[in-house]
Amino acid sequence: MVANLPRTQPKTNQKLGNFTQRHIGPNPDDIQQMLDTLGISHLDDLIDKTVPQAIRFHQQLKLPAAQSEYAALDKLKQIASKNQVYRSYIGMGYYDCITPAVIQRNILENPGWYTAYTPYQPEIAQGRLEALLNFQTMIIDLTGLEIANASLLDEATAAAEAMSMSYGVCKNKSHNYFVSRECHPQTIDVLQTRAKPLGINIIIGDHQTFDFTETIFGAVLQYPATDGTIHDYHNFIEKSHAQGALVTIAADPLSLTLLTPPGELGADIAVGSTQRFGIPLGFGGPHAAYFATKEEYKRLVPGRIVGVSKDIHGKPAYRLALQTREQHIRRDKATSNICTAQVLLAVMASMYAVYHGPDGLREIAENIHQLTATLGSGLKKLGYKITLENFFDTLRVELGNTKLEAILDAANERNINLRIFDNSTVGISLDETTTEADLIDIWQIFAGTDNLPFSETELNSLTNYQLPITHYPLLRESKYLTHPVFNRYHSETELLRYLHQLESKDLSLTTSMIPLGSCTMKLNATSEMIPVTWAEFGKIHPFAPISQTRGYQILFQQLEAWLGEITGFAGISLQPNAGSQGEYAGLLVIHEYHQSRGEGHRNVCLIPQSAHGTNPASAVMCGMKVVGVACDDHGNIDVEDLKAKAEKHSHELSALMVTYPSTHGVFEEAIQEICAVIHSYGGQVYMDGANMNAQVGICRPGDFGADVCHLNLHKTFCIPHGGGGPGMGPIGVASHLVPFLPGHFVTTIQENNPKSKIQNPKFTGAVSAAPWGSASILVISWMYIIMMGADGLTEATKIAILNANYMAKKLESYYPVLYQGKNGLVAHECILDLRSLKKSAQIEIDDVAKRLMDYGFHAPTVSWPVAGTIMVEPTESESKQELDRFCDALIAIREEVAAIESGTMDIHDNLLKNAPHTAESLIVGEWNHPYSREQAAYPALWNKEYKFWPSVGRIDAAFGDRNFVCSCLPMEAYS
Repeated sequence: MVANLPRTQPKTNQKLGNFTQRHIGPNPDDIQQMLDTLGISHLDDLIDKTVPQAIRFHQQLKLPAAQSEYAALDKLKQIASKNQVYRSYIGMGYYDCITPAVIQRNILENPGWYTAYTPYQPEIAQGRLEALLNFQTMIIDLTGLEIANASLLDEATAAAEAMSMSYGVCKNKSHNYFVSRECHPQTIDVLQTRAKPLGINIIIGDHQTFDFTETIFGAVLQYPATDGTIHDYHNFIEKSHAQGALVTIAADPLSLTLLTPPGELGADIAVGSTQRFGIPLGFGGPHAAYFATKEEYKRLVPGRIVGVSKDIHGKPAYRLALQTREQHIRRDKATSNICTAQVLLAVMASMYAVYHGPDGLREIAENIHQLTATLGSGLKKLGYKITLENFFDTLRVELGNTKLEAILDAANERNINLRIFDNSTVGISLDETTTEADLIDIWQIFAGTDNLPFSETELNSLTNYQLPITHYPLLRESKYLTHPVFNRYHSETELLRYLHQLESKDLSLTTSMIPLGSCTMKLNATSEMIPVTWAEFGKIHPFAPISQTRGYQILFQQLEAWLGEITGFAGISLQPNAGSQGEYAGLLVIHEYHQSRGEGHRNVCLIPQSAHGTNPASAVMCGMKVVGVACDDHGNIDVEDLKAKAEKHSHELSALMVTYPSTHGVFEEAIQEICAVIHSYGGQVYMDGANMNAQVGICRPGDFGADVCHLNLHKTFCIPHGGGGPGMGPIGVASHLVPFLPGHFVTTIQENNPKSKIQNPKFTGAVSAAPWGSASILVISWMYIIMMGADGLTEATKIAILNANYMAKKLESYYPVLYQGKNGLVAHECILDLRSLKKSAQIEIDDVAKRLMDYGFHAPTVSWPVAGTIMVEPTESESKQELDRFCDALIAIREEVAAIESGTMDIHDNLLKNAPHTAESLIVGEWNHPYSREQAAYPALWNKEYKFWPSVGRIDAAFGDRNFVCSCLPMEAYS
């Protein structure tokens, strides 16, 4: 019999798959050393001391066994093969297109672009900020409006944001919003969903016959219309303005190379999708939407705006402008709850325009239009009626005596999808990939034979004439994309160098760890990313028939089941395509649940001070009233204050939004009691899943009291941040809320996914343009889960907690840890208190953040959720060596502060106040600082092996806001 042997960390763990060992940074020896630093003998002891026992999940997750990278890719390839890639001429805002290979390889498939974080530290994000400024300039030029933001989630969401902005701006006190019946159906669906909780009345009608007897605060029109018609909206816009209403035009940006832009038509706002600018269909996403408006509304624009400012040396520099309107600062008074944008896709779209230039884009548009006109002429010769006189790329074809089934059967035989308007009318939308051979296929479908009744000579004559669009009264005359950036990089050599020049200005995970609290910047493994660009996933239209998307359905079913098992919830919706949209969708489910019980008056949402930053704005979007709940001195929710607020608002209580573990970085011991209090007063508990990386395999929100939870797949489940997007924010719900999960007007989830647990998918309505949001990037999370397996996912959570506690322990004698759990431990992140430095050395939190750049690191989350602090999250993917390197940098910076405190370093002219130091500032001109160039540039030994140089000095954000510019500067500004 062996007496009580100590628990030790094994050298290897046979239960863990090979990929797990690659995903997790520390090796077994490192793990033991870190545990020794903490004075804890075994990893399980650490988890026992950190996570409340009452909520622990002591079973193994029921997930497939871990697969090797090769096996997982092979299995996914088998699933992908069940998708059928048809030529889709469905349109509705989605088009097949050509992604230039130089853009696919060097942006979409490049970790230097896709692993970067949101550019909150602009000095080390100048590359993507310049690309986004190009995007904004492109949108401003094409729409004819004055300002544009740096992308939104999709066209339907952008239209909903335009409605919300119009509601806030308009002074006529109307609650009516006009929506043209010729808008895309998915846009109308999302608008109706967004309008309902805000008390907005949607009027769907014909803009040509609307008599304005009812006052409206705004309107949205489609240009070209969903059936392809090009309308002249001048008259409608004038009448709308007479009532004080704002008019939004949802415009196809490619068509705007030929058509009069929305701004010249008088529109106040333009929205749309840039998907056809080189972004794969991806069964719905991710795609970058755009939002443009007049400069007078700049402080009301939703989402992020890149602006031009200058650095400390007077050099032009970019940063996010006017951030005081955003959700992380204004909370419930923000212009929107949007956190994740679509930066990676906006960068791709902007580079598509850079590559092709104005002439190239116009040539693409003219070719599509000419093919469409040729197609229409051929169909007329075949006896069909084309209902449109003015069109760009879409025809509406009346079938006459031909049966719809015959057309669809013939199209199916040729692997072609058409749009069905009704039993006697179909739509055909052409795109960049369409050829004359495709036209012949379509003609043969409608002819019912391969023998066409017109000769090759007649066919040629059809394709050689002046474009019909040149006769339209709405022909574009104004110039666009005149800036040199759109007229210089048309060879692959030039574009390749430009892309790499920009990439070199950005710090990403390819450079060093990005220890951002609440943002989980973990490994985005190459094997997870590879399937994103497979044609079987990328070239499928979001409204393709179910028979062609069996592979996607299998993927959805499995991912829903796995996420349900991980969270303990009965139902999952994959539709929300951002974490913020997941919050909105989850609260909307709660709203609809109360409505169904005759308790629609419940509109109070309790939100603790420790909640995630987007929570208050999301609650307001659902028509809720936000009531704050205090936290105690240890960072926990003040349970007594919670009870008092819940009792006070018991009749109106709708929900509690709680982040777990809290944004303060601790597992709250009272979480079950907190949930019980809310339930006792008839409310529901919404758990923000931003910190799910500390829960997977260890505890499940569905077990300890949460009713709804969103999951940031771009955090916990390895979808990369892409410089600020894409993201995915699916929600899980308890069984009583399953009937209220989002549905979709165009393609109901129940019809497309018969095995889904959603029984009544139309109850809530759509929150995204596509039924499964950004479907193509779900393959990343699928790969992550199947390669890790249950044991690997659980181990990852444990190591994330270990890494955070190890760093907290190493740094606590230099920077106090603000909040800790009952055993002096933190969750997967910790808050370090730097507030004393301002008093002792006049050092601000930004000084530390900028000095970290000189050491080659991105700063942690600064001054949030507590001003004057940094929130550090190492994730499980960083090695002990990298953790030590970052800790050493922070310790060295503390020593630099000590030099200021002791008087040996000047309090105004010092290493921190002047950081970051650029190569130019060190080399050009005289050096008049009381420290050496070497101290500035090479503060650590590793900097001499590899040095990441910020391309600009510290940026003057206030100057940029006072002198607002959000488009490309003339080239002389850089001389």
